[in-house]
Amino acid sequence: MSVSRRGLVAGGLALPIAYKPFTSLAQPAGGQPIRIGVLFDLSGPFAAAGSQACAIGAEIAIELFNERGGAGGRPVQAVSADSQSRAEVAINEAERLISQERVDVVAGVYSSAHAVPLSQRFEAQRKMLWITTAVSSAVLKGKNFTHVFRPTVHSDQYGEASVQFIAEHTDRAFRMPARDVKIAIIHEDGPYGTGVASATEEQAKAAGMKIVLHEGYSATTPDLSTLVTKLRRERPDVIMHTGYNPDITLFLRQAKSGGLRTRMIIGQGAGYSQIDRLSETFGAEMNGFCNVDPAGTQMLEPDKLTPEARELRQILMQRYETRTRARDLPTHASTGFNSTWTFLENVLKPAVREGDGSMQAMIRATQGVDLPVGGTIQGHGLKFNPPGHVMAGQNGRSSTVVMQYENARAKVVWPTAIAGGPPILPFAAGNPFGLRS
Repeated sequence: MSVSRRGLVAGGLALPIAYKPFTSLAQPAGGQPIRIGVLFDLSGPFAAAGSQACAIGAEIAIELFNERGGAGGRPVQAVSADSQSRAEVAINEAERLISQERVDVVAGVYSSAHAVPLSQRFEAQRKMLWITTAVSSAVLKGKNFTHVFRPTVHSDQYGEASVQFIAEHTDRAFRMPARDVKIAIIHEDGPYGTGVASATEEQAKAAGMKIVLHEGYSATTPDLSTLVTKLRRERPDVIMHTGYNPDITLFLRQAKSGGLRTRMIIGQGAGYSQIDRLSETFGAEMNGFCNVDPAGTQMLEPDKLTPEARELRQILMQRYETRTRARDLPTHASTGFNSTWTFLENVLKPAVREGDGSMQAMIRATQGVDLPVGGTIQGHGLKFNPPGHVMAGQNGRSSTVVMQYENARAKVVWPTAIAGGPPILPFAAGNPFGLRS
C-alpha cells in the first residue's frame, strides 16, 4: 500500500504507517517508575476521528515529563491499551489495567460512549479516571464523582459556542435578526452527539432561533439520503452537525449529490476536527466550513499564553511534526498533550512530593490546581469544580472556540477577542454546499 506525500502532510492526522504511539517511550535512569494506564482507540473508526492524534499528544507529554526529571526523580511508565473503538473492549481493557496491571490511574478515553460506563466503574473502585478527550456532559453532570476528572471541555459548551457565534454575526452576514435564522441540528445518536445536540437546541431556543429539524442517526448508518431530503425540504440557514467519520463523509457526499444548499455548516468537534481527512476527500470544497472544539495550540497568538505554555506549545508542534510529518497540528493532538501534561505536572508531581503519590494525595492535589486563562497550551485555565457541584470534577475554566477552514488550515474566528480575523459568512460563491446566487 502506498501513501502519497500529500496524504502525509496535508493535515494533522496523516501518519507514517509504521508509527504506533507509546512504543518509543524510553525510560530514563532514575527512581522507581510510576505506572499509569493510557487508554485510547488506536484502531477502529475512532482512531482516524481523532483518538490516535490524542494518543500521540499524550505520548509527547509523558516523554517530556520524564526528560525533565519526572515526579521527584521517578519517571512515568505508560501502560498502553487499545479500546479498538468499541465500548465493551474499552471496559475490558480498563478492568485489565486496574486488576492485572495494578495501575491506580488511567488517562485517555476518546469516546463519550466509553467514558459514561467507565466513569461509573472507576468511581466504584476508587481508582482515578483522567478523561483527556471525551466531552459528553452526561459523564459528570449530577454524578458528584470524587475520582473522575476532566480537564478539557464538556458538550454543553459546543452548543453555547455554535449559537453565540451565529447570533453575533447574523445581522452582518445574513442580513436578518437571530430570531429569523432557521437552524437544523443533526447528530450521531451516542452520548457525544446527543449531548451536543441537546445543548445546541437549548441555546438556539434561548436565542429565539427557529429549529426546523432536530434528528439523530447511528454513526454506522450506511445511508443518510433520507436526512438530506428532509434538510432540503426545510431549507435551514445553518446546519449544526455532530459526527465522527465516516458518517460525516457519507453525509457530505450525499448532501452534495442531493443538491443540499445552506448558508453555513458548523461542525461540532470529533470528525470535523480531522480536516486533513475531509480535505483528502473533498479538497477545496471544505473551505469556509466552521467547527467548534477546543483550540489547537497553533491557532492561538503566543502572547495570549503564559511563558511556560508558550514553551510547551513550541515543543509539541515540533515533536508532533517530527513523528507524523504533519504540516498543521490537529486539535486533538493539543487536547491529548494538554490534558496529560496537566495531570503529570499539576497533580502527579505534587502528589509524589507531598504524599508519595498515593490516591489520597492525588485527590488533594486536584483540589489545588489553579491555572489562569492562558495557563495551558489551549488557552483556557484549569480549576476543577469541587465535590457537591453539579459538574464536580469538570474543569470550570475550559472553553471552546469556533474555527474556520481555508486550504486545510484552521483559523480562530470566535470569540472575537482572540479571533485571528472575521469569519467568512455565508459560504463563499462557488462553494457546492452554499446557496446559489
